[in-house]
Amino acid sequence: MSTTTHTGRPALLAPPRVRARLVTRLRRSLFQSPASALLTILTIWFVLMLAPPLVQWLLVKASFQAPDAQACRDAGGACWAFIREKYRLILFGTYPHAEQWRPLLATALLVASIVWTATRRLAGLQIAGLWVFTILLVATLMWGGFLGLAFVENTRWGGLPLTLILSTFGIAFAFPLGILLALGRRSRMPAIRAMCIAYIELIRGVPLISLLFMSSVMLPLFLPEGFSIDKLLRAQLAIIFFAAAYVAEIVRGGLQAIPKGQYEGAESIGLSYWQQTRKIVLPQALKVVIPPLVSTFIALFKDTSLVVIIGIFDLTQAAKAALADPAWTGFGVEAYLFIGLIYFVFCYSISRYSRSLELDLKR
Repeated sequence: MSTTTHTGRPALLAPPRVRARLVTRLRRSLFQSPASALLTILTIWFVLMLAPPLVQWLLVKASFQAPDAQACRDAGGACWAFIREKYRLILFGTYPHAEQWRPLLATALLVASIVWTATRRLAGLQIAGLWVFTILLVATLMWGGFLGLAFVENTRWGGLPLTLILSTFGIAFAFPLGILLALGRRSRMPAIRAMCIAYIELIRGVPLISLLFMSSVMLPLFLPEGFSIDKLLRAQLAIIFFAAAYVAEIVRGGLQAIPKGQYEGAESIGLSYWQQTRKIVLPQALKVVIPPLVSTFIALFKDTSLVVIIGIFDLTQAAKAALADPAWTGFGVEAYLFIGLIYFVFCYSISRYSRSLELDLKR
């Protein structure tokens, strides 16, 4: 703001007091009422009581380079030397030690492909080509058997690469399947609508553990003699079918949120059903349901840990295997903090990306 002096020239006013505004904002948000003030005080007290011993255990008394478990216990703090000793087993499971550069490279390739896709610099066939190349290269690295790479059975896969494979491909295939199910549930053809409703309600009515058990135990009983499906593939299919049912209901909610005039406008200009769905209706519906979709994807990423019940060596099972070493027992808190941090980094990154995507679409 400015005003005019006696000379007729504009005079600049002093900028607003930032400190005063900050104090006012804090007072309004933290001490707006007696109940809010009491809750703020209790929270500060709780943090002050909890923070010092936590910092002492995590950092001050922690052991980062102890030669053995007893030295870690004598230090009185967290034993991060256990993570240093067992990080390969936690991250890569029982994959051969000399070949662990391959799952590391596969993990980096998956993460790079996800990030590159998230930048939205590719479209259509370019994205499809990128992921076909990624799938082939990841399969080559993990299995081997040619190009001079030793063959490694997928029963020896584990840790972070396996968790990323299950969650990434689970999301990638469940998303389009869920969209088709949502469109089928709203179809005017009774047979298709009935089949989609039956599938969605049946899958959503059972927990993922039940589907994993059925895929591992019951599915082989229905296969022809001499024909079998790999256990890892069966688990992947169970995850895809489970997530697709939830994606379908979320997308259906987005489709119902689109005003009827959008459908009528698309029909009035002569667009076919698939043209109006692809160009007008579906983009608006997906924009509306970004938050619940991201929540479903985050839940799916964490639910991949349930494959441990059918003997697949995921990240949590690899941590349990590291804790089974008699020379390093009793450090479960450190192990689960480590894998919890890994889960948090991935889930928080997905959440932040969804938030930035929402803001970009609003603009």
